[in-house]
Amino acid sequence: MQRFLNTLYITTQKTYLHKKGEAVEVIVDDEVKASVPMINLDSIVCFGNIYVSPFLLGSAPEHNITISFLDEQGKFLARVQGPVAGNVLLRKAQYRVSDDESKSAFVARFFIIGKISNQCTVLKRAVRDHRDKIDLERVQNAIDVLSGNIRKVENETDLERIRGIEGDSAETYFSVFDELITAQKDCFRFEGRNRRPPLDNVNAMLSYVYTLLYHDMVSACEVVGLDPAVGFLHRDRPGRLSLALDLMEEFRASFADRLVLSLINRGEITAKQFEKSASGAVLMDDSARKTLIGAYQEKKKTVLTHPYVDKKMYLAILFQTQARLLARFIRGDIDGYPVFIWK
Repeated sequence: MQRFLNTLYITTQKTYLHKKGEAVEVIVDDEVKASVPMINLDSIVCFGNIYVSPFLLGSAPEHNITISFLDEQGKFLARVQGPVAGNVLLRKAQYRVSDDESKSAFVARFFIIGKISNQCTVLKRAVRDHRDKIDLERVQNAIDVLSGNIRKVENETDLERIRGIEGDSAETYFSVFDELITAQKDCFRFEGRNRRPPLDNVNAMLSYVYTLLYHDMVSACEVVGLDPAVGFLHRDRPGRLSLALDLMEEFRASFADRLVLSLINRGEITAKQFEKSASGAVLMDDSARKTLIGAYQEKKKTVLTHPYVDKKMYLAILFQTQARLLARFIRGDIDGYPVFIWK
């Protein structure tokens, strides 16, 4: 039986979390809002001014629960976790591959093939479902460029050139991303990717969802015994969990981007839920963050069939499954990393 990666997200400011028995109790304004059995939790993510009791901080790692602290907009601040788990032989093998640039390039190629393929899928679905609302020629041209870039990556062995193809593909994909926004276009116009800080409503949503996805990928790495800090496409950098970023790539477009587009096009998030700070940064309000987190969690309950392992599973389990397949590849159990390509 696989453990479902359940995450408790806390966004209401001045919430107090404490341990009661074998459960996490959530208190707001002296009222108990929820009680979650610790056995059902993989992690707790606290946004902003959240209070956590010392007893919960001490007990959570004993139950393999990681507690992460972020600011209200999703910037990482700190993590509380227990002893590092995992097979030391697996991690040593991971480090050897990461230290060899040619081997890293071989692994990175799989991530980028998956990323670009899934970008293509998102654009093709827009052509199929919204051909009367988009500029078909622009979107089809982008699909053609991305398809060509997939072929380039398949034959590339140099890590820097693989990164270059990835950058060109991202620019091409996001150059037509605005076409995929078919409602509320006056308030959700997209003119290009920007972050740190996001300067428009769409980028604010994208950055926030990517933060949630990043957290789930860190958890998936830790569950299977991989070191989330040591990647192949993303190189070592203090404070960055590079392998989690690597594993995110195949899920950005078809999972995160489509979720943002769905919330905008269905009117579930509106322009009234954003504000611009004095610095020019665009921030979501608490209601927008809660809507987005709720939709994110619901999306993770999607059931799909994994083509490589030929099993039905929740999308949340898919994250862990991909980490396990990567671990098998690193150990030499399989010849390549079977990236998940959405259809």
